[in-house]
Amino acid sequence: MINEHFERIVREKFGFDFSPTQQAAMQSFLTFLFDRHPESLFLLKGYAGTGKTSLVAAIVNTLLQFEQQVVLLAPTGRAAKVFAGYSHQPAFTIHKKIYRQKNAQEGIGIFSLGFNGNANTLFFVDEASMISMGSQDSNFGSGSLLDDLIEFVYNGRNNRLVLIGDTAQLPPIGVDVSPALEAEFLRVSYGMEIYEANLTDIMRQSEQSGILYNATRVREMIGAGPLAKLLLRVTGFPDIVRVSGGELLEELDQCYNSFGMDETMVICRSNKRANRFNEGIRARILYREEAFGGGDKIMVVKNNYFWGAEYDKIDFIANGDIATVEKVGKYKDLYGFHFVHARLSIYGYEEEISAWVMLDTLTSEQPALSYDEYRKLFAAVEEDYMDIPSKQKRYKKIQEDEYFNALQIKFAYAVTCHKAQGGQWDAVFIDPGWMGDEMMDDEYWRWLYTAFTRARKKLYLINFKDVLFGDSEME
Repeated sequence: MINEHFERIVREKFGFDFSPTQQAAMQSFLTFLFDRHPESLFLLKGYAGTGKTSLVAAIVNTLLQFEQQVVLLAPTGRAAKVFAGYSHQPAFTIHKKIYRQKNAQEGIGIFSLGFNGNANTLFFVDEASMISMGSQDSNFGSGSLLDDLIEFVYNGRNNRLVLIGDTAQLPPIGVDVSPALEAEFLRVSYGMEIYEANLTDIMRQSEQSGILYNATRVREMIGAGPLAKLLLRVTGFPDIVRVSGGELLEELDQCYNSFGMDETMVICRSNKRANRFNEGIRARILYREEAFGGGDKIMVVKNNYFWGAEYDKIDFIANGDIATVEKVGKYKDLYGFHFVHARLSIYGYEEEISAWVMLDTLTSEQPALSYDEYRKLFAAVEEDYMDIPSKQKRYKKIQEDEYFNALQIKFAYAVTCHKAQGGQWDAVFIDPGWMGDEMMDDEYWRWLYTAFTRARKKLYLINFKDVLFGDSEME
C-alpha cells in the first residue's frame, strides 16, 4: 500500500526508530495526507528535543520524492532560514509568499493578499506559535496574519496547510496562547477538519544535551502551580554554563572569537536591560567609542516599506531583521531627531541597501518610536510641505519623505526574547533580570523556555539564583 511505502521512506530518511508519539504523529499525518479532505489542516506540535524538526524534514523530503508540491514558510526571515537549514529545501517568510505590494511607487507600502497560483500543494509553516491574529501594522491584508494565511492557502485548488510549533513557547504579544496551535480554535473559527499530533517523548540522542535537559525542566514548570520548584542542572553537561557578572565580558569575548558575532546572542527580559548590555558590549569588548559606526550589528524594530522597494529581492525590511553596518555616511539633525545615512547588509539577503537610519531609537527603552514621538515627527515633516494646499497630496509627500521613513533600529548584540524568537544561535547568554518569586509564573517559564531553546551549541546562564539549581554551587 502506498501509505506503508511512504512511511518506510520517511523512516529511512529519519534515521532513528520512531518514539511512540512520533509513530502516532506519522499515522495521523498519513491519514491527513491520503484522506485528501479539501478543508483539512494538519497540526504538528512538539517540544524541544522530541525530534520535530527531523520528522518534518523526513516528511518534506519524502513528499518531494513522491513529486508532491510543497512550500515551506515561517513567520520571520531568521525562522525561514532555520527551516531551510534543517529541511535542506528553500523556505520563505509568510509575508513574502502571501502578500503583494499594491503601491510601491508611493512609498506607503500597502500590501494586499496575493493570488495563490499553487495547486495540489502542501504548505508547511514552522514556528507557528508566532503567528498572530491581530497586528499593530495593518499595512498587510486584513491585519490578521492567521486569517490571511488560511485564506491564501485554501484559495488555491486542492492546497492544504501543515502548521508546526511548540505550545510551550511564548505566544504572540497580547495573548495567552498561540491561536495557530489551538485545534479547537482552528476548527471553530475556520470550519476546518483538524488532524492533530503532539510529540512529547524526548529522543535518546537529546538526553545528553544540557540545553535540552534544562529546557525540559523549565517547560515542566508551565502549569505546575506556584509551589513547584525548578531544579536546573549544569554539572556533567559541557554545553550549559553558569556565569557571574564578573566573568560575563570575558565569556562573551571568547564566544565572539570561537562562534563569531553573528552566532552569539544575549537574550534579556526588557529593552532597558538589552540597552545596558549593548552599551557594555560596544564599549568594553568591541571598544567602540563612536555612538554608531561601521561593523555595528543592528536590528530593525519597525517594518519598513520604503527602502526595500527599489531592490529586486527585498519587498520590505521587517521588524526583527538583523543587519551589519557596512559603511556610515553623513549625519543630519532634523525635526528634533538624529539621522545617519548608512549602507547595510541584512541577514538573509544578498543585496546591500543604502538608507537613512534613525539614531534616537538605538538607546530608547521603548520597542520603537512611541506614538507621541511618531506624531511629533509627522508634524515636523509636514511643516516642510505646507506649501501644498491639498491635505491628501501633502500627506502623500510626507509618506514619501526619506527622513520620515528612516529605519528605526536598535543594537543587536543583546535583544528581548520576543525579538529572538524563531532564531537560533550557536551561543546564547540569558539574562533573567531581577525576578521576585511572585513573578515566576507561567508567562515567565514560557519566556525562559523560549530563551533556552534559542541555543544550538552552548548556553550561558547569567547570575541565575542558586536556589534554581539542584547542584547549587556556581560551576
